[in-house]
Amino acid sequence: MSRGVSMQNLPRAGRWAIYVALAVVFAIACAFLSHWQFSRNEERSHQLALVAQNYGADPVPLAEAIPPGGELDPQDEWRPVTLTGEYLAEDQLLARNRPHGGTSSFEVLVPFRLDDGRVLLVDRGWVPPGDDQPEPDAVPAPPAGEATVVVRLRPGEALPSSGRSAPAGQVPTINLDLVADTIPPDAGEALERSAYGVMVSEDPAPSTVPNALEAPSDDPGPHLSYAIQWIMFAIMGFVFIGYVIRTERKHRREDAEDDEAEPDTERPGDAASAAPPASPRPRRRDRDAEDEDALIDAAGH
Repeated sequence: MSRGVSMQNLPRAGRWAIYVALAVVFAIACAFLSHWQFSRNEERSHQLALVAQNYGADPVPLAEAIPPGGELDPQDEWRPVTLTGEYLAEDQLLARNRPHGGTSSFEVLVPFRLDDGRVLLVDRGWVPPGDDQPEPDAVPAPPAGEATVVVRLRPGEALPSSGRSAPAGQVPTINLDLVADTIPPDAGEALERSAYGVMVSEDPAPSTVPNALEAPSDDPGPHLSYAIQWIMFAIMGFVFIGYVIRTERKHRREDAEDDEAEPDTERPGDAASAAPPASPRPRRRDRDAEDEDALIDAAGH
């Protein structure tokens, strides 16, 4: 079987140029991945700054954060607001497959009609699945009649990319357009589409409430360390190529020294001089080239 082109058949400068080109391509890939991790770290830092700024702020009326006809400013995410009105308990929904309590739980979503006629979806917390059924055994009811509720504003979620649906009375995600289409039209048409509220407190307080949602994590994540690691990988690529070139040059010098040290044994008048000249000793092959040929042979089988 014919052997493929070996790196040893290329001029030395050509081989080294290929080595350096590979290191450059690897470094470019590492730079792209490092930039991606820096971007994710910046995004995570912005999220943490929003939480630190807004999570413990004093509540303001909803109209101050989202004026009628307006939308949630991204800088107001997690901002506490006060709602005055009443729950539309008959329009309650459950958001399924929410990771709480070490299992796929349900978050309780209830529309809240404000005194100005607007409707804001309130996430009252989560409940576990039932003991003998996937649906919850019981869902605590919201307070009846006039109530004052404090919530933290969150933007709605995207629809699931898998296209999964949910049974009647449930939604696969807190997508506000989907919720508006699921609840009765009188509430759906008035529903605020740019944000929903995560419950902080209710007045009057019911005797039982769903489990409170966890506070957002303050972990910055590993993005910065990953970004630095990719930079180190790029540097290591050049160091490795430099080592390969240095090793190749060392082996070539050793081969040249072996050739120069070979003694001239042929003398006039000796019997050996009458014999046909011995074939020249084959030059010792470059060790890296032999390794490359072995890899090429292995790949060809």
